[in-house]
Amino acid sequence: MFADRAKISIRSGKGGDGHVSFRRELYVANGGPDGGNGGKGGNIIFEVDEGLNTLADYRHKRKFSAQDGEQGGKKRCHGGNGSDLILKVPEGTVIKEAESNKVIADMSGDNRRQVILKGGKGGLGNMNFATPTMQVPKYAQPGQPAQELMVNLELKVIADVGLVGFPNVGKSTLLSRVTNARPKIANYHFTTLNPNLGVVDLDGGKGYVIADIPGLIEGASEGVGLGHEFLRHIERTKVMIHMVDAASTEGRDPIEDIYKINEELKAYNEEIAARPQVIAANKIDAIFEGDEDPVQKIRDEFEPQGIKVFAISAVSGKGLKELLYYVRELLDTVPETPMVFEQEFFPDQFNMTENLPYTVEKSTEEEHTYIVEGPKIEKMLGYTNLESEKGFAFFQKFLKDTGILDELEAAGIEEGDTVRMYGLQFDYYK
Repeated sequence: MFADRAKISIRSGKGGDGHVSFRRELYVANGGPDGGNGGKGGNIIFEVDEGLNTLADYRHKRKFSAQDGEQGGKKRCHGGNGSDLILKVPEGTVIKEAESNKVIADMSGDNRRQVILKGGKGGLGNMNFATPTMQVPKYAQPGQPAQELMVNLELKVIADVGLVGFPNVGKSTLLSRVTNARPKIANYHFTTLNPNLGVVDLDGGKGYVIADIPGLIEGASEGVGLGHEFLRHIERTKVMIHMVDAASTEGRDPIEDIYKINEELKAYNEEIAARPQVIAANKIDAIFEGDEDPVQKIRDEFEPQGIKVFAISAVSGKGLKELLYYVRELLDTVPETPMVFEQEFFPDQFNMTENLPYTVEKSTEEEHTYIVEGPKIEKMLGYTNLESEKGFAFFQKFLKDTGILDELEAAGIEEGDTVRMYGLQFDYYK
């Protein structure tokens, strides 16, 4: 089956951790910190591949991860960056966040390549944290975490004109006759499963791309049958050719069919239903002489509504030239701007939290004393007024939320023991 949807998990690379080490050289006492920085994690990048026309590559493999950055090393050695992962998709693919179904990127128009998830930054090694007051920092910055997201991929066919109608009204035959497309043609009572695209070349006029949108049925807008899968391909089209079986070869009423299809379009998206439309009354070669003219009945019904009706035979080619040139005129009235879905979801706003380092250690010089230090602590103390009750409550919440209290307990702290942080000293009580 035509693969026009997929749900996959994507993950960028984690940043490599910074390294903690100190120079150890002969004749150099108490060498300074020389821990190197971690490498950056790889990005997840989506790229348009002109050779693809389905999302079949994402039907069987569902998880995709970029490479993590390497950890920093001693002697100021930096870790290597993780490799990016490039995911190839056909033009027209819309990438959406799975839970909210909001658009992250539309891979069409000028957008041929886009970074969807950025890799985590590498952490700084301890050589970056030496200060006049802290000359032997025993901490380094962890790398930023990876970003992870579940996304829906939806392929929305890019065509100027959409060919719609009930199954078996002759859409595939028309497409094969007027374009370079070669769809499978048979008397299917269900429907073609694949959207077929072809280019209409006009003498002395601009050509355009036409898509045979698979046959719609009643209830399609509610997802009946393959309704939603088919309707999404109409979203980018500027003009619609609404095709009906004027001869009623299968006993269907063409006027009733047109109203039913238009109701499905309106129920799915009113803006789509309001786009310019033309009716192609097909199979006129199968209308018997002497009968009431069914094409005239269709004209009497729809031309007063501003919808032009053309009598055609997709088999013999009668009436096709007039139809195709009129569609070109309709296209000229529509703005050239391609329909591109605007970004609604921004992955950068998620998962990327500040990740400054700290250490929790038991003092080797004083009993029942624990030392907590690091830029995270210095930064917090710099903007917190511990003299006020509100400030001290904030300070306690900070210790709990960052996991410092858990680490103190893991290190063996007991009630009454002392905790020291950059000149601040307090007794620990649960």
